[in-house]
Amino acid sequence: MTVDLFHEVSGPAGGAPVVLSGSLGSDVRMWDAQAEALAAVGFRVVRYDHRGHGRSPAPAGPYTLEELAGDALALLDRLGLARVSWVGLSLGGMVGMWLAEHAPSRVDRLVLCCTSASLGPASMWQERANTARTAGMGVLAGPAVDRWVTPAFAQANPETVAWLLEMAASHSPEGYASCCTAIETMSIVGDLSTIAAPTLVVVGADDPATPPEHGRRIADAVPGARLAVVPDAAHLGNVQQPAAFTGLIIDHLRPDRRALGMSVRRSVLGDAHVDRTVAATTDFTRPFQEFITEGAWGTVWSRPGLDRRTRSAVTLAALTALRAHDEIPMHVRAARRNGLSEAEIAEVLLHTAVYTGAPAGNAAFAIARDTLAEEPEQPPH
Repeated sequence: MTVDLFHEVSGPAGGAPVVLSGSLGSDVRMWDAQAEALAAVGFRVVRYDHRGHGRSPAPAGPYTLEELAGDALALLDRLGLARVSWVGLSLGGMVGMWLAEHAPSRVDRLVLCCTSASLGPASMWQERANTARTAGMGVLAGPAVDRWVTPAFAQANPETVAWLLEMAASHSPEGYASCCTAIETMSIVGDLSTIAAPTLVVVGADDPATPPEHGRRIADAVPGARLAVVPDAAHLGNVQQPAAFTGLIIDHLRPDRRALGMSVRRSVLGDAHVDRTVAATTDFTRPFQEFITEGAWGTVWSRPGLDRRTRSAVTLAALTALRAHDEIPMHVRAARRNGLSEAEIAEVLLHTAVYTGAPAGNAAFAIARDTLAEEPEQPPH
């Protein structure tokens, strides 16, 4: 019997769907950084709480991994998602491997973070389940967070640690214990070679719960899988090193950089400008246009590390310094579309002039002034 999982959906309705499935002892909040970044580059993001976790029901256990995967499939059916990319960390990765083995038509691409296909000994899970049932989740929260982040990160980020402790202690003891049993009794390692979904395995170099060799064994067994090791990351590596994990995830999920680049290019520069450029493309200029679309827009502009406001400011500064006068009007308009006000554009040009020289700044100010005078007022985004 499946349960109705608590879930959150974000990103554009027409975006490629990706599911974020979390670790034992976490809830949907562990994916905050990744959910925002994936939605920003056009994915339809679904994140959920496992049964027994967060705001999902906690039926009497114990549970099996097949039951946890069945809950996820039922959620996909309710959302009308026939095929998704799956990003799972720890327990979420185990669910992802089960789905890729037993329901391969539902999994497009697979990202397995800080996880294992065989994680013993059984006595460890039995002891942890017994502690949850007899002593409560508060006793388990501290050791969990010690596994989730490195000591140096914990010392430098007390607010994050406090949030993680609250999250770890918040779950149903029975639900948590029953998920421990699902890990104890899972049987997925023997069928890893049957996984057909393009797979990325991401491990934290300092993960004490699922050390890097667990990820290497998965990557060696799954045909064509790629392994990435993130330094200075423990078990919740996506929380400790959000930029590194998010970048790896996005790079794996969006293989068509031309389509992504064209989407970002249109969003930043506007359909009218891009349509004119495409119409003017010749056999001679086509290789350069493809390079710009895939390299600048599909690779750099679509990275999650900087928002588009910041990228517009940096671009205007660079064009001013290079005295690339023909390019400035296009990126002044892009800056307005990305939310910069006229006053902020002026500050960018003024700041740049200090370091690149008054003549460069003077020319950029004149071009920006004329461009802004031609544009209708747009409220910042």
